This record gives sequence, structure tokens and C-alpha cells, in this order.
Amino acid sequence: MSDFSFDIVSKVDRQSLADAVNQAQREIATRFDFKNSKSSLELIDLTITIVADDDMKLRNVTDILQSKCVKRGVSLKALKYGTAETASGGTLRQIVTCAQGIEKDQAKKITEAIKSAKLKVSTQIQDDQIRVSSKSKDDLQKAMALVKAMPLEFPVQFTNYR
Repeated sequence: MSDFSFDIVSKVDRQSLADAVNQAQREIATRFDFKNSKSSLELIDLTITIVADDDMKLRNVTDILQSKCVKRGVSLKALKYGTAETASGGTLRQIVTCAQGIEKDQAKKITEAIKSAKLKVSTQIQDDQIRVSSKSKDDLQKAMALVKAMPLEFPVQFTNYR
């Protein structure tokens, strides 16, 4: 009997993120409370730059972005907000980065939690993802449920289920 396995990853779908940012840009362009405003969103790679006139507009732009991300299935846990800083023309700029991959210390926490649950699975940290394998599909599903229930600060997906 062969082993079954799956990978635990933390990824953001680039197209969904781009769509969410584009929809947020369109909403900002058409909303009355943003008329004559310098507020904008810009996506480069996996980094979003928010520019707003003041704190309130920054919060509004962030809310619009978050609602569009939720509709597109982009986890809000993946968005890491930098501190708002003053930019040219009296505006505020905030950098939002999208987390990709699982950091080593976070991966260790997940593998330790799975090991302490005494499931008959083996875990292996591979770069920015975790491979979980077992002879029993039931044990793998228990491991998945365990990871889903963990209070993590980043989104996780399960891929390569074989």
C-alpha cells in the first residue's frame, strides 16, 4: 500500500488579487465621497500601495479593498499592512504586502502541533510549504482539520492531495 500525502501552502492567487484591486479602483473613481480626491490603489507584484488624502479616506480605501478581496476569495490574513506615512502633496501612503509561503518558525509550529496530536502522519518542511504524508487517508483528513482549526495569522491551503 502506498503513502498518501498533501501539501500545506500559503499562497495568494495573483489574478484574484489584481481583480480585487481593479474593482476597488473603479469604486473609488465613481464614489461621491472620493470626488476631487487623490486617493488611489496601485498593485505591483504582490504589493499594494494605497494613497489617500487623510486618515478617514485611508480607512475607507482599506475597507473597499478588503470587501473586494473577500468577494474574490483573497484571505484578509494574507494582507500585511505597513504604517501609514506622509507622502507628497499632503497625502498619506500605506504599503500593503501579500504574504506568500509559510515562514520557517510558523512551519515548525504547525508540524509540532500535528506531531503532538499523535496522528500517524509524517511532516516535512519543504522551502515555504509543508508536506504531510501517511498510509491512512483518515489520518491525513484529521491533520487537515487540525491545521484548519489552528489560530494562524496567515491563510493556508491544501494542495497536491494524492
